[in-house]
Amino acid sequence: MYSTSTATDLNINWLEIDWQEELKQNITSVEELATHIPLNPTEKKELKKVADRHPMNIPRYYLDLIDPKDPEDPIRKLSIPSTDELIVAGAMGETTGDPYGDDKHDKGNGILHKYPYTALIVATEYCSMYCRHCFRKRMVGLENDQTVQNFQQAAKYIAKHPEIKNVVISGGDPLMLPTETLRKMLDSLRNISHLNYIRIGSRTPVVFPMRLFDDSLIDLLTDFARHKPLYVPTHFNHPHEITDESREAVQRLVRAGVTVNNQAVLLRGINDSVETLTELMDGLLQIGVNPYYLYQCMPVERVRHQFQVPLSEGVDLVDNARRKMDGYAKRFKFIIGHDIGKLEICGRLGDKLILKQLHARPGHQEESSRLLVRQLTDNGGWLDDLPEIQHNWSCSS
Repeated sequence: MYSTSTATDLNINWLEIDWQEELKQNITSVEELATHIPLNPTEKKELKKVADRHPMNIPRYYLDLIDPKDPEDPIRKLSIPSTDELIVAGAMGETTGDPYGDDKHDKGNGILHKYPYTALIVATEYCSMYCRHCFRKRMVGLENDQTVQNFQQAAKYIAKHPEIKNVVISGGDPLMLPTETLRKMLDSLRNISHLNYIRIGSRTPVVFPMRLFDDSLIDLLTDFARHKPLYVPTHFNHPHEITDESREAVQRLVRAGVTVNNQAVLLRGINDSVETLTELMDGLLQIGVNPYYLYQCMPVERVRHQFQVPLSEGVDLVDNARRKMDGYAKRFKFIIGHDIGKLEICGRLGDKLILKQLHARPGHQEESSRLLVRQLTDNGGWLDDLPEIQHNWSCSS
């Protein structure tokens, strides 16, 4: 079932190449892209406008999964700029640059402390690929002041806050940092006794699996996992991303003692069908990845109007797909990652959307585990788009 489609037929053995040298071959300009994907003069001109605002960075490996003859190819939509990214307002509603409320919880030096028990460290703004649906689109690939400048100071902040039970090293993509840099980061967290586990958020297994064919990186992860549980939340969105190479990357992580979970996003034109969602979740289990979250696409500027699926469609789509999945495949939660906290979309009762709050902001812990009921609308794709319905239900965790 693994993908074998190719855009350029490069005939490269991805298992044996030098990942650092291959990274230099990434496609970063429209001119380079045109040597791989047919583009007419008008397309080149329009795509340059987009890439000037939101940089393009596509590994040859990932580009090689595209069918160049299909303008609706899902891998193409995930990686290649589109003029839809120039849309900042439309029928879907308002957009924002910070839908998750990161700015409100920025403690400086790359630390975001939104929930009492979790600290997120933005380790880098660089990724091996700049995904077109990224919810941190305003910062990824661009110089900014929200990345960690001194990891030792970040570790001191975490050590001083015993309520922090886990750390997420995020970005950008932390696995694209040099192995020795990662070693220093992990070593600074290794002996903080109140940390139960560490997460490294990375799309590397999906878009640049060659990084995980580096034995020194795997040795580092193996050693750390002996001392403290290590998780890699990754980000497969479409079954065509499940390849022999991505499977090998995942298996190397698993053999190192790392638990690999998947956090997909429901995306218009990518995975918004029962068949595609079912194939994705089933395919993840075949390669040893746990389906964990399916996120509702956030109302991100220059993302929402291209990719967001209305909640009235999405809730039915997810329910219908789950009916075709076995127990392990259907364990994932359908999630809204909102400013007020993380919300699970439980389902619908007629024209009413039922949600349960999983996490809440500091000072609002009483909101955890509460039920929310909202009125579904034709185009509403975000919590704020749906009118609130008063109810007198109660729910305890």
